[in-house]
Amino acid sequence: MSHHNSKKILLALGSNVSSDLQDSYDLIKKSISELCKKTIKKIDISNFYQTPAFPIGAGPDFINCVISAYTELDPVILLEELHSIEAKFGRKRLKRWGQRTLDIDLLDYDSKIKPNITYVQEWLNMPFDKQLKQTPNQLILPHPRLQERAFVLIPMADVAPDWMHPILCKTTLEMRDTLSLKILNEIRYFIRPD
Repeated sequence: MSHHNSKKILLALGSNVSSDLQDSYDLIKKSISELCKKTIKKIDISNFYQTPAFPIGAGPDFINCVISAYTELDPVILLEELHSIEAKFGRKRLKRWGQRTLDIDLLDYDSKIKPNITYVQEWLNMPFDKQLKQTPNQLILPHPRLQERAFVLIPMADVAPDWMHPILCKTTLEMRDTLSLKILNEIRYFIRPD
């Protein structure tokens, strides 16, 4: 990949493949290697974190991390690549927020707003009960839920603390610091096994 066409992206990775967190950790590590083959380059990986499943009781704990990287793929092609890597690692999209072998979310692509600000704001302001039932029918950037999710913002602060949300005009750290201590304290470092 040449560097001049590269766009900066942020990806969130999560897995709760089984109650053995080691399996989830290994799976994320393998998926990062797969991503590096042809999809992304120059990556910076956050610490790994152990996070309760969402909604609470929906399954085993997750292992989560965030990657800051560069890609030459346009956002739609990139999203297709992410979905194909999820599928390669056994992800089946059966139930919204169900147990997952692997989840890769495109959080940000070059600070772009897609498809347009009105649509993104509709998702930003959508009541929680509606979010549970509705799935967007197109790519939304930045990811419409990232500002609410400690399991995204905590690792994101490791690799992109000063990233500025293009609509909310808050940095990663500012968004993280608005979350309750109770929520933040549910997320713990996962000590990487050697």
